[in-house]
Formats: sequence, structure tokens, C-alpha cells
Amino acid sequence: MAELTPLREALLRLLADGQFHSGEQLGEELHVSRAAVSKHVQALKQLGLDIYSVSGKGYRLAVPLQLLDPVRLARELAPARVEVVPVISSTNQRWLESVEQLSKGDLCLAECQTSGRGRRGRSWVSPFGGQLVMSMYWRLEQGMAAAMGLSLVVGIAVVEALEAAGFAGVALKWPNDLYLNGRKLAGILVEMSGTAGGPCHLVIGMGLNLTLPATEQDKITQPWAELAELGDITDRNALVIELAVALQNALIHFEQEGIAGFRERWNRLDYFNGKPVRILMGEQQVPGIARGIDEQGALLLELENGEIKRYLGGEISLRGEQQP
Repeated sequence: MAELTPLREALLRLLADGQFHSGEQLGEELHVSRAAVSKHVQALKQLGLDIYSVSGKGYRLAVPLQLLDPVRLARELAPARVEVVPVISSTNQRWLESVEQLSKGDLCLAECQTSGRGRRGRSWVSPFGGQLVMSMYWRLEQGMAAAMGLSLVVGIAVVEALEAAGFAGVALKWPNDLYLNGRKLAGILVEMSGTAGGPCHLVIGMGLNLTLPATEQDKITQPWAELAELGDITDRNALVIELAVALQNALIHFEQEGIAGFRERWNRLDYFNGKPVRILMGEQQVPGIARGIDEQGALLLELENGEIKRYLGGEISLRGEQQP
């Protein structure tokens, strides 16, 4: 993976408008040769950026790119600390290593994540600027047991914030995925640390597909969706602010009421509610009809004999009947 040097970041800012820029013009702006410009463009492509060149016109990004603005984000989200790292291995890992220095609501954001991870150790593809990649720190004084159902609450907060921003039609898949028309739009990964009897440190990570470059799409091994399908993403920074505020408010509410206070909100947004599904636990498969969640956040499954069975935690996967 290429490094985003200050010169390459300056080059990217020149290309961010999505217009053609000649190699000669870029070289003059950056005080380098045309050959050096070509070399740095190739390095940017390694970060997942879709840049193409046309003889006689120069270079351009396939789609314009609005970069994250650390100054604006810090101002709008104060007193929370906001750290923007253009290229990072993992925002979650960065915050997990910093929990002793963090306060509730502190955010780590990245344009590109090289070693992102999803549930059960899966990798998460994060091309430069194609996603909203963020991790938030939170602390529960009541300890780890109080965190039950928290990933469900995060999903609710994100979907409701997207609705408020004009992106309607996003649904939830238990326990921590966002769906758009049956395809994965975002993943949530909550990681925690703490000691018995002590507070619980939480790092809440999210990767939300915005506009994925064509060069990166083949790397994704499951049906996927992008937010651009629902409308123009005119202001990525405003979206970050809306999501962060919604998440902070939901977590404060969660501290007071637990997952029980969110049950109806989840069931309204549950993509599989009322649909035939299979519960996968290792080699075992249990078919039934999904019936939302209970007051502990457990998945409810109606079996063929009418019995309602609940599933909570562990290595459980939920699949629609048409999904492999």
C-alpha cells in the first residue's frame, strides 16, 4: 500500500474537483517534473483512487472527492477530540491503544483504512475516500455486562441519522449490519476492554460505503450497496457530524434505559422482520420466521411448530432464505 506523502496529498487536493489537470500544470503547481507527477498518480491509485488519464487533457478523478476537514469537524463536534488520519491501518485499533487518554465521544476518522476488520476477523475493504470510516470511544461505568445490545443501538442511531439527512430506505440486519435492498451498505464493529468490577472501554467502529471506485468493487465478496444510490452526497463532513451527534445521543439514552428502550425502533428498521430466514451456528442451520428482537436484544425466531426461540451473542449468523 502506497504512503500518502505531503506531496501526494497536495496532488490529490488539486485533483479533488474531478476536472482534468494536465501533467504540466500539476508539475508547475507542485514544483516537480511531469514524470514525477505520473509516478505519484500511480501511487494514489494504489490507495484505491480511480484516476484516469487522457492524452492531451491530463489526469482526473472518476468522481469528485470532498476530503475530510479536521478543523471544521473539531469545531462542530467540540468538546470531543477529533483525529483525522488520511491513511491508517485501523481506526478501531488506533483508539483501542489510546483508551486511557480518551473521553466519551472522541472520534478517529480516516480516508483510507488498510487493515480494517469486520465481524469474526473478516477484512473490510476501505478505498480512499470511498467510505465513511470512523471509530468512536465510549465508556460504561457499569461494566461490560451493561454493554449488551449496544451494537444494535449503534445501528439504529446511524440509520435514523441517515433518514434525517435524506437517505431513506436503509434497514438493519441483526446484529450489526446496515442493508440497502438486501445488500450490505455498512458494517459496525464494537470492541471492548475492561476488568471485572471496573468500567468498560468501548470502541465503536463503522465503515459506510459512500461511492466505491470501480477498481475496488471486485474485491468485495458479498452483495454490497453504496449510499450514492440514494442521492448525492454533497457534504461528507456534514454527514460525519450528523452521525457522530446521533450516536452520542443514542449512547446517552442507552446508558439510561439499556437496549429495552430501543426495541420498537429496531423492529421498525429490521430488514428481516417477518421474513423466512436461517440461523447459522457452525454446521447447524435453523430455519424459521424472523420476529425482531426482545427486550435484551436477542433475535427472535418463530420455528415451524410456532415456538418462539431466542438467540443472543456467540457465533451466530443470520441469512435470508435466498442468501447463500
